Amino acid sequence: MATTNDLKNGLVLKLDGGELWSVVEFQHVKPGKGGAFVRTKLKNVRSGKVVDKTFNAGVKVEVASVDKREMQFSYIDGGDYVFMDTETYDMLNVSRAALGDTVNYLLENMLATIAVNEGEVLYVELPAAVELTISQTEPGLQGDRSTGGTKPATLETGAEIKVPLFITTGEKVKVDTRTGEYLGRA
Repeated sequence: MATTNDLKNGLVLKLDGGELWSVVEFQHVKPGKGGAFVRTKLKNVRSGKVVDKTFNAGVKVEVASVDKREMQFSYIDGGDYVFMDTETYDMLNVSRAALGDTVNYLLENMLATIAVNEGEVLYVELPAAVELTISQTEPGLQGDRSTGGTKPATLETGAEIKVPLFITTGEKVKVDTRTGEYLGRA
């Protein structure tokens, strides 16, 4: 148990009958009249839904124990993705559902941060940007346009992104794992 005075970004709270909520933002407010309160923006760990919630100052909230470990992606076993702890060499099977969109940027031997609560994988976090090879893209054609154009390209993981016209098949590019946007050549 903790009080609202102990809130900080990234802290995971257990609210509303066991639902896990991550603190995205918080602000202590002391109005001129009345008691102080804490205004928070919380994100549901499982669904990703973001809500605003206000707590009175000093109210006790339950903090969930979330174990974050850096693990290395090893291989795919059926529908599960197998990760290895880089320190203890323990293996952890992660379902496709827990990976979400991160599977589009995941390569063998890539390091990822995995958050686990009571044996359940909550989410998998990749580095902000990864370097991937373009496996297929059409040649860029110059034409009438006032700004730089883009074209679709397929990455080595099978994901499709938009790249500038000058990118060719076989080039390594940097991709933002949060948005799926092209960042530049590697």
